[in-house]
Amino acid sequence: MSQEHGPTVAHGPRMVAGRYAILNELGRGGMGIVWLAEDTMIGRHVAIKELHLPEGVPHSERTTFEQRVLREARTAGRLNDPAVVTVFDVVQESGATYIVMELIQAPTLSDVVKERGPLPADQVAKVADQLLSALEAAHQAGIIHRDVKPSNIMLAANGRVKLTDFGIAQSLDDPRLTSSGILIGSPSYMAPERIRGEEAGAPSDLWALGAVLFYAVEGYSPFERATTAATMHSILSEVPYLTRGQGALASVITGLMINTPQARLTSGQVRGLLGHVQTGPVTGQTMMNGGTAYFPHGQQTHALAAAGPKKKSINSSVALTLAAVLAVLAGVGGYFLSSAINTPSSSDTYVAQKFTYGPNGDLGDFGISDGYCSESKLQNGTSFDSGDDCKKPFYFQVYGYLEPTNSSNKFTYAGDELKELGDRYCAWLFKSERVKDDIKASLGYAVIVPSKDNWDTDTSDGGDRTVFCVVLDKSGKLLDESQITARS
Repeated sequence: MSQEHGPTVAHGPRMVAGRYAILNELGRGGMGIVWLAEDTMIGRHVAIKELHLPEGVPHSERTTFEQRVLREARTAGRLNDPAVVTVFDVVQESGATYIVMELIQAPTLSDVVKERGPLPADQVAKVADQLLSALEAAHQAGIIHRDVKPSNIMLAANGRVKLTDFGIAQSLDDPRLTSSGILIGSPSYMAPERIRGEEAGAPSDLWALGAVLFYAVEGYSPFERATTAATMHSILSEVPYLTRGQGALASVITGLMINTPQARLTSGQVRGLLGHVQTGPVTGQTMMNGGTAYFPHGQQTHALAAAGPKKKSINSSVALTLAAVLAVLAGVGGYFLSSAINTPSSSDTYVAQKFTYGPNGDLGDFGISDGYCSESKLQNGTSFDSGDDCKKPFYFQVYGYLEPTNSSNKFTYAGDELKELGDRYCAWLFKSERVKDDIKASLGYAVIVPSKDNWDTDTSDGGDRTVFCVVLDKSGKLLDESQITARS
């Protein structure tokens, strides 16, 4: 074998552990080299990943890396799911670490999209279902992948999907940015909480899954920018808009990419939605949102952006659009949320008057961003142009909002239905971890919806269709600290 086809020794192919004969190089990246090898013990081909850290990483970090790789790779070897690339063996030899894996001869999702462009919605849904199965198996075993990205996903000709590099490619607590300041790989699929320095968890993998599905259906990475800093900023502060994803699939993708882990879709909710991905013409509920669904996480102004590949700056928050919310409220087969959403909250939670805001509404303007507070009481005839940071006593706080439709759609105003929609959404969000449990029994919520004139006015002329959820004390007393969690 010539040197250009892989390492050799004088008497034949290089051997690992006296058993695996290195044949060819299959590829390489920031974490090492992948070799084609033969398991001479049983006569089958395998893939071997020879792990390397870049020069400059301190010895202590290398040791930590190796120990964690061994532990997680051995655990990954016990995973039993068709969508997981099986780990056969872990070897440490001559100062190097080798992971012996199932050989999959198939292109990656990255290769397929680059060659053929965006995938059809039904194919993306099948990919999502198999990836979800792999992640569920891993999470149940206590394994967090940490590097779910298109180049780690292989698509076989028979439709099978394989997720590789469990516990291998991302094995440090903060594996992309070491204490030496060395960035390993691209951060394009790193969940926002990880960039903020929080521990990786199952929701982090699910966020990355959402970004991967966006890539599959749209044909480009939602957050990749020219520099690492710009990419990280994009993940923390921008919302990608779907132009090809529609209906339930769009709700899956955007629901997974919610900035706050606690508000992100769970694997069970995703699985339920995937069963409703449409493969035919767009009709009904999908049309309600113009073929686009997205979950903004907050904003300084509440004007809604038209559907398209644009992006806007945001603050961390919680919001839903109509396609997703209708799925929530209808239960879509009873899986999407707990029964709390299906039971009117009025029976056990104080609900203040449902206000309208804007021209000819109960309130004047309402411009308080999510997470901010007001030192003025919520009462008819009052305008709220901006909010406070909740450091002084306040009467109410915005804890979430809902954008029922994007600005390009012209839907007839339905006041009562809009209030009911807002009530159910705000009830669910109030009962979730979004609002602190400490004094929740003494709190209630109010629903604030746009007036008809506000709804009918084009957003370019100052109209607004945002529905706000407000938390306040039941008795009308001042509150002295923020009542919401998961703010970043």
